[in-house]
Amino acid sequence: MAAGAECPAATLCPLRVAPMPLVLTPLPLVLNPLPFGDAGPLSVDLAGILPERVRGLRPAEVAALAILADGRRCEVGDLFAVAGDATDAVIECRGDFSRVHRVAAGMRSGTVRVAGNVGRHAGEALAGGRLEVRGNAGDWLAAEIAGGEVMVAGDAGHNVAGGLPGSSLGGTGGLVVVGGSVGELAASRLRRGVVAVAGDCGAGGGFEMHAGTLVIGGRIGGQPGLGMRRGSVVALTDRPLPPATFRAGRAWRPAFLPLLFQWLARAGFGPAAAAGAVAAWRQWHGDALAGGRGELLHPA
Repeated sequence: MAAGAECPAATLCPLRVAPMPLVLTPLPLVLNPLPFGDAGPLSVDLAGILPERVRGLRPAEVAALAILADGRRCEVGDLFAVAGDATDAVIECRGDFSRVHRVAAGMRSGTVRVAGNVGRHAGEALAGGRLEVRGNAGDWLAAEIAGGEVMVAGDAGHNVAGGLPGSSLGGTGGLVVVGGSVGELAASRLRRGVVAVAGDCGAGGGFEMHAGTLVIGGRIGGQPGLGMRRGSVVALTDRPLPPATFRAGRAWRPAFLPLLFQWLARAGFGPAAAAGAVAAWRQWHGDALAGGRGELLHPA
């Protein structure tokens, strides 16, 4: 069609409407129809509110979906204002979600973005897609993750990518990146995948790891890698004291580390760039009581 020409009468030129996410915003307490007290509900379980489930639903239909608050059944619209329609397979959580748990739990596709803090079990059993948290995350972040990506700008609590109580395995795939520090037992019983922490890590990082990789940019708490069967715990700057059941190896530069750091740098993990300049890494083999096929690495 020539420049400036109009659409033929028989052909309608459709308006291109940009896809918009589904937006959830906590309601003010004065609008909350449920009797939770002056502080509102202490715990909200948002499990099941996922991009693959709500895509194509109208806001009123999403508001009618069932969730739990303090163990009682309610609807999404009782606690959250709902806007948008998730035609782009994106859910945005705007406001304080620190009491909202299991956000993006079990997600297989799409994206969930949290503009602030989020509660416990965010990204639990994630199988695909991407969870982005611009604030801090609670305990059990990405517990038993199987795939996809979890990106947290701030800190996270205990048991990041770890196994749930009674489970013999933690994460079995995927990538978890934490821009701040994490608590104890990060990557515990990890079977596969990568957990990268830019800040400090509490005690027991990599506890009973089966395989996979835990990368820590700051200081590491006591007993890193205790009970690990295989896998790698990589300290980028700290020189932690290994458990007594580890034996000293040589100082060298494993070939996989530059590739790992390049991949993490592309994923937005800041400390990876400087780590690529380390000339040699001290390797410790352990845990001898679990076969001794794991490794702890730190700058020599």
